[in-house]
Amino acid sequence: MKKNILLVIAGVILGAAGGYLYYHFIGCHSGTCAITSRPVNSTLYGALLGGLLFSLFSSNKKVKNNESKAG
Repeated sequence: MKKNILLVIAGVILGAAGGYLYYHFIGCHSGTCAITSRPVNSTLYGALLGGLLFSLFSSNKKVKNNESKAG
């Protein structure tokens, strides 16, 4: 469980860094782009995507027992 949380936190941090770097090197300088025109928007969006991406790799050890009992 703790490993899963650390994995998601690492994804958020790496995603935030990637989002800021995207703003800095590629971003929209005209101000018309909703996400990449401001560093805060780009960083938060990158953090969200990084957290979601890394959460795909977390393992869920909880197994649900779906045995149906016929009467």
